[in-house]
Amino acid sequence: MPAGLKQSSATVSIGFSLNETAANTFSQLEVDLNLSPLDREVFVVQAINLDPESPEGLAGTDTAVTCALTTTRQTTVGNLGDGNCLAVANQVIRGAGYADSGVGFQQQSLETPPSSMEYIGIIATSDFFVQVKGSGNTTAKGVSGKLYGYRATATADIFAALVQTEVLSA
Repeated sequence: MPAGLKQSSATVSIGFSLNETAANTFSQLEVDLNLSPLDREVFVVQAINLDPESPEGLAGTDTAVTCALTTTRQTTVGNLGDGNCLAVANQVIRGAGYADSGVGFQQQSLETPPSSMEYIGIIATSDFFVQVKGSGNTTAKGVSGKLYGYRATATADIFAALVQTEVLSA
């Protein structure tokens, strides 16, 4: 258990699904955790599973579906270099220069932390955000996934620090 936190629920899973509003268009979903700021409630993230749809295999064209889960609202799909990004997943087909559908690649951040880690992130505000964006596809793509973790109550100083860090990382 992280210092300054007291677990107040069992592990829960929160499912989500998001589709692009149009092909190759950045789209974002806000998921409310219904945390109580008056009770200094936070969500301790234990694991995240992102499952992007496959990009289209088009001859001579690179296609991709990129997605991320972040603690703050974004204007582009986040990456692990961002302080507020907890997970990313990418599916890419390298088709440029190929007469057929090309070669597929997949990249993904850890779904479950190594056993030496207690958690992969703490969400101190009441929501998290999921982003998706396709590239080179002829139809809209999407992502579905689950966030696993538990609710906890933080001490006043820890809660203030977590909220400030999360808001300033936006």
